[in-house]
Amino acid sequence: MTAVEETGNESAVLQEYRRALRTWLEKHAPGPVAGLSGEEYLRTAREFQAALHDAGYAGITWPREMGGQGLGQAEQQVFADEAAAYDLPLYPFMIGMGMCGPTVVDLGTAEQQRRYLPPLLRGEEIWCQLFSEPGAGSDVASLQTRAVRDGDRWVVNGQKVWTTNAQFADFGALLARTDPDRPKHAGLTMFVVDMHAPGVTVRPLKDMSGRAPFNEVYFDDVEIPAQDVLGEIGGGWAAAVTMLGHERVSIGGRQRARSNPLEFASLAELARRTGAGRDPVRRDRLAELYAHERALELLNVRMRQEAAAGRSPGARGSVAKLAGALQARRAIEVAGEIAGADAVAWDPGDERAAELALAINSAPASSIAGGTNEIQRSIIGERILGLPKEPQVDRDVPFRDLAVGTRRREGDR
Repeated sequence: MTAVEETGNESAVLQEYRRALRTWLEKHAPGPVAGLSGEEYLRTAREFQAALHDAGYAGITWPREMGGQGLGQAEQQVFADEAAAYDLPLYPFMIGMGMCGPTVVDLGTAEQQRRYLPPLLRGEEIWCQLFSEPGAGSDVASLQTRAVRDGDRWVVNGQKVWTTNAQFADFGALLARTDPDRPKHAGLTMFVVDMHAPGVTVRPLKDMSGRAPFNEVYFDDVEIPAQDVLGEIGGGWAAAVTMLGHERVSIGGRQRARSNPLEFASLAELARRTGAGRDPVRRDRLAELYAHERALELLNVRMRQEAAAGRSPGARGSVAKLAGALQARRAIEVAGEIAGADAVAWDPGDERAAELALAINSAPASSIAGGTNEIQRSIIGERILGLPKEPQVDRDVPFRDLAVGTRRREGDR
């Protein structure tokens, strides 16, 4: 039984939607995809996304006139509930469907919406988000990638980093500095950039798990047509805030697969199998984990129900994002206590131990991706609790006069 079903608020219409979706997934969900090679996984992902679209389960909350289904957050929650029972190959479309696509819905021109949204929904094109830089991570507004207007085009030079899915992306939402004479938040513009354009170079970055989910992206005289500005020229910060809002809700509210090794159910089963469940201290830790996991589930249900009623989550998306990151940290501590040495060394062929170790190594990234925990706490403190803002001595200073990240002020040596 899912969190929504347990609240007892599901209407007959939603119950029928759930039954139809459950039947469709039983018939069309691909088998396990964890062992597929890169190309095989990507092909399977594209085919499944196309099948979702054909069946009416892609872009559930997006407007019908933009290729979506025109339904509400309640239906989106039902999809998340039912999808969690499967190992679905949705990862390549995570950035496009959760962040870039919704921003094109909010800010794109009619021409941009017609061009970019249907292929994304059908799984034909993959997107990435190009915000972070070596000298501008959590302080996104300090970015130094420059876009210069040249007639009916913009010419971009710079570097991005920690870019998820850039290795197979067709398009990216790029934030670049277009006016260094204005304060750092005011001189930015967002663009749609063709990731196959001349001058775009993507280099993978390996993390401690041995995988390469992130990339460095270099722009060397990359040309972007003037009509591919997303939002307004100089309005890049507002566009970024819009996208980051979608990002935090997407990350914080994402339904984890029920087979996740760090979920309570998986760790409770591990405790039974290893005998750790007889230890009262570890039982207490598992009970605490369950309580937090349940609270996070219900927080996400509430936010979706409020969104369905027309209330934007706003800064509360940071609450969900922070709570999800803290829950991941809590889960890896409990997993380590239960698994012991098996969390770091295991027999070859023990897939369950390997999956647990991979999950433990990957979990800390959730406290960085989409804005660090410290950034989320600042947002919550200022915008929800009404605490005083942190000093911003650079707020009204032209960007070219600032020393930020790896950049020195003009005239400094």
